[in-house]
Amino acid sequence: MQKIKYNKSQGWFNGFIGVVLFSGSLPATRIAVLEFNPIFLTTARATIAGILALVVLLFFKAKIPTKKQILPLAIIAVGVVVGFPLLAALALQHITSAHSLVFIGLLPIATAVFGIIRGGERPLPIFWLFSIMGSLLVVGFAAAQGLTTSLLGDLLMVAAIILCALGYAEGAKLTKALGGWQVISWALLLSLPVMVPLLFFYIPSSYEGISGSAWLSLGYVSVFSMFVGFVFWYRGLAQGGTATVGQLQLLQPFLGLTLAASLLNEKVSMSMLGVTLGVILCVAGTKKFVK
Repeated sequence: MQKIKYNKSQGWFNGFIGVVLFSGSLPATRIAVLEFNPIFLTTARATIAGILALVVLLFFKAKIPTKKQILPLAIIAVGVVVGFPLLAALALQHITSAHSLVFIGLLPIATAVFGIIRGGERPLPIFWLFSIMGSLLVVGFAAAQGLTTSLLGDLLMVAAIILCALGYAEGAKLTKALGGWQVISWALLLSLPVMVPLLFFYIPSSYEGISGSAWLSLGYVSVFSMFVGFVFWYRGLAQGGTATVGQLQLLQPFLGLTLAASLLNEKVSMSMLGVTLGVILCVAGTKKFVK
């Protein structure tokens, strides 16, 4: 059984790569969901990533998970393969990608809570101070943009964040024994028997009129958001700790807002620079003071 060495420096590096890759997920989903059915989008990205995972598992002759690891893999699949992508896609029918990024600021705390519940982590009290400060900065900044809101969209995003955080924490715990790319690969493979039939059931009757940007967005969320990003992210969480490395997610809204501004022409205030600096300081605080 593979053991992941606990290394905070490598954990922060791998975690940061994961966050960069994840930052395009919501803007890309917003582009895709304007032309694809949310259920088709979710099943398509899971199927494409699942086939990629199957090829990788066969190529590297990965060890089959034990019976005790099947349930955690199922939880991961429900959280990050199905739950978050589907609920986020449904939410993005009602809210903008920039508004959805407000909720990503709450993901570090949610991940930390599940890390404590599922992984037995015990961060120092000052961790919560920096975590709450960083989250408030993110939420306050996004709210100050004057974005329109939808109650249904907000509720869907809250549910998406809860499932995503559960999947992150469970994946980090299992990665220590199974390995980062193996965890997401087996979770994707486990979901294929459900995703493939749903894909063909919800497949569009015609592809006429679907833009190239929608196809590119589907490709991005399938390969990078659904597979490659998790390889780095789970390894980073396992090496540096779920609660601590998870704080890097505070940077994701700002990376995502940059993409939203460039890809979707959504206005982003220059005050983003000052708030981003504050978030970076909060992340640095969690790294310095959390053991």
